[in-house]
Order: sequence, then C-alpha cells, then structure tokens
Amino acid sequence: MPTEFMFYLNSILFGFGLAMDAFSVSLADGLAEPRMPRKKVIGIAGVFAVFQGLMPLLGWLCVHTMVSLFSSLSGLIPWVSLLLLSLIGGKMLYGGLRAENVQEEKEPHSLGLLALLLQGVATSIDALSVGFTIADYDLLPALICTALIAMVTFGVCTLGVELGKRFGTRFSHKAEILGGAILIVIGIEIFLTGIF
Repeated sequence: MPTEFMFYLNSILFGFGLAMDAFSVSLADGLAEPRMPRKKVIGIAGVFAVFQGLMPLLGWLCVHTMVSLFSSLSGLIPWVSLLLLSLIGGKMLYGGLRAENVQEEKEPHSLGLLALLLQGVATSIDALSVGFTIADYDLLPALICTALIAMVTFGVCTLGVELGKRFGTRFSHKAEILGGAILIVIGIEIFLTGIF
C-alpha cells in the first residue's frame, strides 16, 4: 500500500484536474434547475464521480493487460503520460479561454437520467487516459487513486451544482482553465519523475 505523500497529492490533483469538465456541466445543471432538491444534487455529483473513478481504472486495466504482453514498452510510460495529459490539459485550457472570450450563453436544459448519464460519459472520456499514466501502480494503489479521484469529483460537482443554482455559469470557463493547467503540471511531474 502506498504511503508516499506525492502519490496522494497526485491522486487528489488528478481528481481536481479531471473534475473541472464535470464541474462546468454541474454549474449548467444547477442553473437549469434553481430549485433542485438536495437528493438530485447528490445524484448528479454521484454519477460524475462514478464515471470519473471508473474511466481511469478501465485505462489502467487496459494497460496492464497489454503491458504483460509488451513489458519492454514500460520506459515509454513517462512520455505517454506527458503527451496525454498535456493534450487533454491543453484542450481544456483552449476551450476555457475560447469560451471565456466568446462569452457564450448556455440555454437552460431539463436534466433526465439519460441526459445525466451522457454527461457523465462525455466528461469522463478524458479520464480514461489517466489509466495509462498510472500504469506503473499495482492494483491496490490504482484502486486508491481512482477512489480519490471519484471522491474529489463528487465534492467538486456537488459544489458546482450548488454554485450553478445560486450564481449561474460565470465560473465554468475559469474552472476548465484551472483543470487544464493542473493536468499539464501533473504530466510534467510524472514525466520528470519517470525519466530521472
């Protein structure tokens, strides 16, 4: 079981970085339903948390089934981590900066279960690649990491819905920018740790 401070810090930062897309969507969900009951707020945050926790675990599982076949590629993991997290983070930064400049107004929407599940999948696809960046973890550390990602996502999305209910989507683009920056910094840290 991991005891290193950096493992926990990185897992929590992964959670914050990955949760920013879901945070933005949560803001919009709260805006669309200002009188949303607490039970629904918890349900929305729970769906986002489950998807954000499962996707990295699925990515980790894919890598581990392939790494056992191609163990000679393990030296590429720091490079792949840097590339993937930089691409995802860069995309988030670009989207946040672009949307902030355009000042798009989002239409309020009605949120049913199917729409919520689609939001969960759409905001967590990027999290699949985190499984590749944690490929050197054993099963227990991978489970702990993904559980921390899910817990952070749950808290961030609960906050997002509540803020959306009160203030609207004014913060959504800034959250996306912050999330992108966090993922890029984690990618650089993983890369430097992996090559030195």
